[in-house]
Amino acid sequence: MKIIFTLFLLISMNVFCQDKPNDVGEEQIETAIENSEDAVTDDSYWQNQMFYKKHPLNLNEANENELKELKLLPGPQVESFLRYRQLLGRLISIYELQAIPGWDVSLIKSLLPYVTVANDKNLLANFGSRFYGGSQSLLMRYGKVAEQPKGYQPPATENSNHYLGSRDALFMRYKYNYNNLLQFGIAGDKDAGEQFFKGSQKNGFDFYTVHFFAKDIGKIKLLALGDFTVNMGQGLIQWQSLAFGKSASVLNIKREAQTLRPYNSSGSYNFHRGAGCLIENKHWSLTSFISFRRLSGNIVQEEDDEHISSFQTSGYHRTSAELSDKNSMQQIAGGGSIRYKQYTWHIAANAVLYCFSKEFQKEDRPYNLYALSGKNWGNASVDYSYTYRNMHLFGEMAADKNRKFALVQGLLLSLGARADVAFLYRNISKVYQSLYSNAFTENTMPNNERGFYAGISLKPFSAIRIDAYADAFSFQWPKYLVDAPSHGKEYLVQMTYLPNKRTTFYLLYKSKTRQKSFPSDGNAAKVLTDLPQNNFRIQSSTTVTEKFTLSSRVETIWYDNNGRFKEQGFLMFAQGDFKRSKIFSGNLRLQYFETNGYNSRLYAYESDLLYNYSVPEFFDSGFRYYLNCKLNLASLLKMKKQYDVGCWLKWSQTIYSNKRSIGSGLDVITGNRRSEIKAQIIMEF
Repeated sequence: MKIIFTLFLLISMNVFCQDKPNDVGEEQIETAIENSEDAVTDDSYWQNQMFYKKHPLNLNEANENELKELKLLPGPQVESFLRYRQLLGRLISIYELQAIPGWDVSLIKSLLPYVTVANDKNLLANFGSRFYGGSQSLLMRYGKVAEQPKGYQPPATENSNHYLGSRDALFMRYKYNYNNLLQFGIAGDKDAGEQFFKGSQKNGFDFYTVHFFAKDIGKIKLLALGDFTVNMGQGLIQWQSLAFGKSASVLNIKREAQTLRPYNSSGSYNFHRGAGCLIENKHWSLTSFISFRRLSGNIVQEEDDEHISSFQTSGYHRTSAELSDKNSMQQIAGGGSIRYKQYTWHIAANAVLYCFSKEFQKEDRPYNLYALSGKNWGNASVDYSYTYRNMHLFGEMAADKNRKFALVQGLLLSLGARADVAFLYRNISKVYQSLYSNAFTENTMPNNERGFYAGISLKPFSAIRIDAYADAFSFQWPKYLVDAPSHGKEYLVQMTYLPNKRTTFYLLYKSKTRQKSFPSDGNAAKVLTDLPQNNFRIQSSTTVTEKFTLSSRVETIWYDNNGRFKEQGFLMFAQGDFKRSKIFSGNLRLQYFETNGYNSRLYAYESDLLYNYSVPEFFDSGFRYYLNCKLNLASLLKMKKQYDVGCWLKWSQTIYSNKRSIGSGLDVITGNRRSEIKAQIIMEF
């Protein structure tokens, strides 16, 4: 392995291979999946990016919400731009962006594919005319594991646990969009193992979603019908859109998104179904929503009592047991937000309320003592922000129905053209509980946590950027696998080097220490033990020609499992991206990995079908490769400009060196290989 590593590293250092400059979005997704496999199920962010690539946002007409929807501009930069435009009027050229305080070259470069500067004013078509002349798209996606897992084999007996449906995974989405002023559509999703137009799924897909979303209808700024997401404050009481935690984007600590957003993705849990409305004038805005949903939950029968012990968030309904939990409870939700805003500050009051048809009661464990329970729940909060010159202060104070409190307080500060810092303090009661929340915390959900985060981004030279953060956190009450109050710490340093426009090289070091309960020697009682983990990554990139790029990564991990067995992991890959013409493009990756166990597993973001993501976890040892291709049929067939038809195909295979079977439970595959094929077609007209 050392010989392979050395040769690979030499090639990497000489070729500087990576498919593109460091994409922090990919690193953020890797981190999110590492913390929670269900973290990224909403692809609306990528849909939005593709829309603005084809229809660039006019910066002379863009409002605050539209700028935030790009997710490329931090709050202070948005406010700086709006103040600049108010004082000096409409922009004359895209090059004028360099004159905006707080906007540097790297920020402007990231924006350029999605924005334009034009003197034409956006004409708000009357509501009725928006139903004609918009763009339409139809997406169809297919996926299948080539090998047959145990769950798909004929059951030994009629009552044996097995998957009721086929290995095929299907996703379909139709969408109409008129200049982002009006959009509506329908989507359906079938996971592998679920039935399709038979058995329990006589209506076809296991999950359907329908949405209708409109902007700027008189005094109504946003109108959402059907499925939509709600985002408030800093995520302490409600945040359903895509949001990330700690990553190499060390300054991205603030939650920012439209309060209401349309939902049309494959995830079947994290959204509302009903109606929402936002009314806005110059300084005031009022948002309200009402929602009714049937949710899947784990039903527990105890004598005459029936309650729900947890929500089923995966969306899987493949077996008889999973189907018995489907739509097992009803949820009514409602809430709203009232907001007052000036150019440099805002303040808002938010509230949400939930009612359930069945009692919610988690399993009787010490760490669940303060868990959410009952047939109703509610949260309220106040969020705020204030900008003064190069300082941006923001935060949220929240309480649940039991008057238990939570606080998130952040500060973004620019120290000049070459340095920016970020600080965030959180203090969340061990008793505080919430639903559909996602704050900037160590825990997946904001509860039982105190912590302080500090990040810094330095640009000592034009070709070098250094990003670093330190985070210290503690938990006042036991957690899963942690039998007492505990604490931890985390550090990250990343240096990015750009010697020229075609080349990027970065080094990343990350250290994290958490605590876990282990039996002490000769004693049945468990004691808290530190579990340090260290990651080191080298990644490099170059654009060899306009039609070919290369990429590579080398990463190692060291994990100390209570001093009894120290694990190590290693991963490396090389990838080539090619574009023969407007008709055909693709990428090929070759990868090797080797770890001592599951605790030293590693993650790597992969190129995938458009609007889809893939971040596999790798442990044990073996090789992986994939070929991902796109064919533009519209260009191939020389179709009219108003038509666009794209086809994607991906083949991937993982080959393990020392395994006779892969997976566990019903997903066990006999042999040492796991192969998967994915195909997708998108028609736009």
